[in-house]
Formats: sequence, C-alpha cells, structure tokens
Amino acid sequence: MLSEFLQFLFAGVTSGSIYALAALGFAIIFNASGVINFAQGEFIMLGGMVSVALAAAGLPLPFAVVASVLVSVVVGIGVEKGAIEPARRAETVTLIIITIGASILIQGLAQVIFGKGQHALQPFSGDTPILVGGASLLPQSLWVLGVSAIVVAALWGFFNRTLAGKAMLAVSYNRLGAQLVGIEPRRVWLVAFGLSGGLGAVAGALSAPITMTSYDAGLMLGLKGFVAATLGGLGNGLGAVVGGLLLGVAEAMTAGYVSSAYKDAVPFVLILLVLVFLPRGLLGARSADRV
Repeated sequence: MLSEFLQFLFAGVTSGSIYALAALGFAIIFNASGVINFAQGEFIMLGGMVSVALAAAGLPLPFAVVASVLVSVVVGIGVEKGAIEPARRAETVTLIIITIGASILIQGLAQVIFGKGQHALQPFSGDTPILVGGASLLPQSLWVLGVSAIVVAALWGFFNRTLAGKAMLAVSYNRLGAQLVGIEPRRVWLVAFGLSGGLGAVAGALSAPITMTSYDAGLMLGLKGFVAATLGGLGNGLGAVVGGLLLGVAEAMTAGYVSSAYKDAVPFVLILLVLVFLPRGLLGARSADRV
C-alpha cells in the first residue's frame, strides 16, 4: 500500500538525515587529517545526553540544545589537542586507534555522569502526528529534515565562501602545498574536530526526542555514520549526505518489508558490498582526487 511505503520512507529519510550528519563529521576530519575519527559517535551521544540533562535542570530547550553543541565542540577540540596533536607524527593507523581510545574514555565518563538509563528529550514542537498520504509524520521528523538541510547548506557556504573553509579544502588536497602558502595544518585539524563535534551534537539533539538516548547510544550511530560515509565515498561531502539517506531508507524498508530483526544488519551488508564492488564509494572517495 502507498501509505505503508510512505510511512517507511518518512522513517528512512529521517534516520538517514541523522546518519548523513554523522557521515559529514567523518568526512570533514578525514579530509583535514586523513584520520577516521571513531569518536564521532560519542559526539552524537553528547548532543543528546547534555541536552537532556540541561533541559531536566530547568534550562529552556533551545538553550539546552545550543549548550550541548558547544560542549561537543569543546570536547572535539579537546580530543584533537589532547590526543591527536601530541601523536601527529604517528602512523595513520595509530591515530585511528587513539580515536577509538578517546571514544571509550568519553563513553565511560558519560556513564559515570549521566548513568546507564535511557533518556528522552521532549519534542521541539509537540508530538501530534501530521497525516501525509495516509502516513503519519512526526513534527520532530520535520525538524530533523529542516535542520539537516540548513546544516548541509551552511557547510557548503563555509567551504566555498570563507577563507577558513577554503584553507581546509587546500589542506585536504595538498598539505605540503597549503603549508607553503602559509596555512597551518594543525589549526585546520583543530577546526575540523570542533566542527565535527558540533555536527555530531546537532544530530544527537535532533534524534533524542525520536529514539531516546543513553551513554552508549553513540556506538551504533557512529558505526552507521561511518558506513554512510564509506558508502558515498569516504571524504566526499555530497557522498556522505547521499550515503546517509540511502542507508536510512534501506534500513527502514528492510524493517518494514522483511523484519525489524535485520535492521541493524543492513549497514554491515552494505559496507561489505561497497568494499567488494565499489571500494571508492558511490561518488568516489575524496582521497582519490588528491594531488
């Protein structure tokens, strides 16, 4: 039935938008430093958990969300300054392992601070469903789609219209050449980790009213963001968005027409197929274009 298909499509595009934001975080850091940041999922978790904690403490919801984004930006910068920068001359594999260690540390601290329970954030504008073609669409889903679109547009403007964004692109294409014209890669890495932390927090705050959140929520979201980034072409911004949406829709359709038990298996099946048949991703990995 059309209404069923629309229901699954709405669910898929909503979750896909979250995966796209996570994938963009991976792409930004990978382009800037060549590192795959497996702490990205913890930035998403912090966005949800900090928003919940501050809202429960009485802070108005908009301020709680903004504060959570700032906290994740600071944590992202802290990961770069405290873990990545001291080891910047290490092999890429070593840096990746460091990000895994940072992920475990952040998750452990979150468990101590916030506890082990599941937490829900109140919807941004009510929870009365909107009927579209016989399918129901939650207002929070519109927030997810709208804010995600704004963030993607803002990132496009940042990378194409600002000196800082162009400096990050220059480092991603040719680090030595960028240094020769006065661009400091370490500062670019710092901005990349901060920006990635903020993107993760936005994704976490947007998804918390729909899926709830907990100290370990970032693990699966981070993995799915990585799959989305790889699916689209690791390091390709447009590919990250396309990969996230495709992954979300594939999950929703599998859960709806096959079984919800296989939902979380979809990302791993997709990444295996991509690695075998399209190792550069659907739109080509950014690293393939470097000079």
